[in-house]
Amino acid sequence: MTRPIKIIQVSDLHFGGENVAATEAALARFHAERPDLVIAAGDLTRDGAVTEFNAAKAWLDRAPKPQLTTPGNHDTPYLGAGELLERLLDPWRRYETRFGPADGAVWCAPGVSVFAVNTARRAQLRMNWSKGAIARSQVDWLTDQLTVAAGDARIVVCHHPLMELVGEPMTGRVHGGPRAAARLAAAGADLVLSGHIHVPFVAPYPFGDGRTAAVVSGTLSVRERGSPPSFNIIEIDRAQITVTAFAFERTDFTVWRTWAVDRRPT
Repeated sequence: MTRPIKIIQVSDLHFGGENVAATEAALARFHAERPDLVIAAGDLTRDGAVTEFNAAKAWLDRAPKPQLTTPGNHDTPYLGAGELLERLLDPWRRYETRFGPADGAVWCAPGVSVFAVNTARRAQLRMNWSKGAIARSQVDWLTDQLTVAAGDARIVVCHHPLMELVGEPMTGRVHGGPRAAARLAAAGADLVLSGHIHVPFVAPYPFGDGRTAAVVSGTLSVRERGSPPSFNIIEIDRAQITVTAFAFERTDFTVWRTWAVDRRPT
């Protein structure tokens, strides 16, 4: 890594229920920050409707490039019989037509490697399909990628927080999540980025050397859960990773909270 890397992390845009003022102000701030990468960690839409996907695509088209996206539990249709049938037969068609593969996105730059997996599911053997799941095969793929990228700052992206951490405002109850978190920590992941809970949050996983941190971004929608619309800026240098949550206040974004994560010695 020859210079610090800057990544913008946003999630839970929920187009169809977006905060219009916040999404416009966010675009202006994104361009002012000149990031190396913009990550959208799921729930780009509210109901998985075509119009919502088109709005999310138009917004991201105006954001800085390059970008890496992964879907969330809201990013598949489900309102109405026809929508439910599409959800069951081809759940990610609308997403993939606009944003590429729903699982396995990768972005690499000198000193940084980012890998995404889809933790949303078309259906589950439980009443609440909004909760997450991560398959053993997805974790196997991630650990292989993390091993190959040894020496880089290694980042995993998924929509649902993999495990419940003290202080989070809601749960993801991800099937296989705690096991996955332990394996990712053992494989040397530095950060696991997610959304879903609509509140910025950073905490270490209670595994291994304690240097793998869960990093959650807030929402840019009107579906607030006790905190204003927000996004994260992640800055990575050789020794440390800094996460800053920017919150929307009236017309602009200001610093809400900052966390620092020490990197593993290389």
